[in-house]
Amino acid sequence: MRQTILFYRKEMLEMARNYKWIWVPLVFLLLGVMQPIMSYYMPEILQHAGNMPEGTVISMPTPTGGEVLAQTLSQYSVIGVLILVLSMMGMVASERQSGVASLIFAKPVSIVSYILAKWCSAITITAVSFLLGYAAAWYYTVQLIGPIQITHALAAGGVYLLWLCFVVSVTVLVSVGVSSTGGVAFVSLAFIALLSFISSLFAKVFMWSPSQLSGLAAEWLHYGESARPTFAILFTSIGSMALLLAVAMFIMRRKSPIGTHA
Repeated sequence: MRQTILFYRKEMLEMARNYKWIWVPLVFLLLGVMQPIMSYYMPEILQHAGNMPEGTVISMPTPTGGEVLAQTLSQYSVIGVLILVLSMMGMVASERQSGVASLIFAKPVSIVSYILAKWCSAITITAVSFLLGYAAAWYYTVQLIGPIQITHALAAGGVYLLWLCFVVSVTVLVSVGVSSTGGVAFVSLAFIALLSFISSLFAKVFMWSPSQLSGLAAEWLHYGESARPTFAILFTSIGSMALLLAVAMFIMRRKSPIGTHA
């Protein structure tokens, strides 16, 4: 436990030195604020886009608060996931390339503490960044568009945060298995995209897949409920994250010097 805390503090300090605690939350905040503002001013933007006959009136149906917040989550599914993977692709791979990992494992270091600290620090910045952006999106949506059911927004936010935690877990595993940071980003994004595509193509077969979490969150915002097996998806997602971390620890133990221990 003491090693885990020490490694966790090291990771948090490293992220602060690399300014990740500035630009990652800032990107999520901007994405969260942008969607409700764009939805509110879209008729005016189209009106002044040019090449419109004089006197043209553009009428667009006003979206509900839940729809706008769901659109914000869709922005996070693309840009947000990309930012998370790019910011975390070197968690383990860069330390192996620079030789830092060899120095760390020259001493009797626990693999569990090392991987767990990496994962916890990544989850911390992910949760803070998402909650900051989601809260801003919620606030501006209520102010500009309309009210949102609190229980629906909270449930959707919690479910979507679990999806981002799954993305982080995938990135941690790939960072352990792939030596180059560019390769980590490519493999992680390819796996997430492929999982989402297959889950949407074979929805009945993959109805419990963690990739269903983003759709589940959107349905909660749109309708306040979902026909998907919510608890089964949540259980599978949490179990998948535990399995990903266990595999990462196994691979790290195989690649590390003899000085390490469980």
